[in-house]
Amino acid sequence: MLLLPFRVVPPDIDESPKQDEDANTLVERLASEKAQVVGQHEASALIIGSDQVAVYAGQIVGKPIDREDAISQLELISEGKAELLTSVALLNTLTGHTQAQTVSTLIQFKALSRPGIEFYLDTDKPYDCCGSVRVEGLGITLLKSIRSEDPTAVMGLPMIALVSMLEKEGLDPLMIGPRTTMSEFDASN
Repeated sequence: MLLLPFRVVPPDIDESPKQDEDANTLVERLASEKAQVVGQHEASALIIGSDQVAVYAGQIVGKPIDREDAISQLELISEGKAELLTSVALLNTLTGHTQAQTVSTLIQFKALSRPGIEFYLDTDKPYDCCGSVRVEGLGITLLKSIRSEDPTAVMGLPMIALVSMLEKEGLDPLMIGPRTTMSEFDASN
């Protein structure tokens, strides 16, 4: 979206909540840990970590374990409201400086039928998505409304927050094109 060069490096971390950890603390910790783990292998880079959890009826909901778990998640939230928390962390491996921000999104779900849920799951297969909802696909049909200061957060990476963080690190996406490498960025700062 920002036309910046990047590569995806999946971090290998335990995403389990710690005892008595609230959703906000959990999502921010996981985003930061993901950036730190990937950053251990990068000498000169800006590393982005992100994580997302939903809170339904006071319960933290992450990615479904399997199809039955996805069905349970969606039946639980039918006609209900959820708060989606999406955290982004930006690590500058040159300075060791990490920034983190969490964006809240309030989602109202429509009434969901079992056949509708099953069709959605068979079509989108959102088993890698928080709360079993992939809004950039057919999952948008499950929703009645979305309210957020950063609408990109619902897709898993709050871009408004990320742009602000990049700017604080001296990288203006409007001034750096897709052909710029990190070494060229390093040389200019």
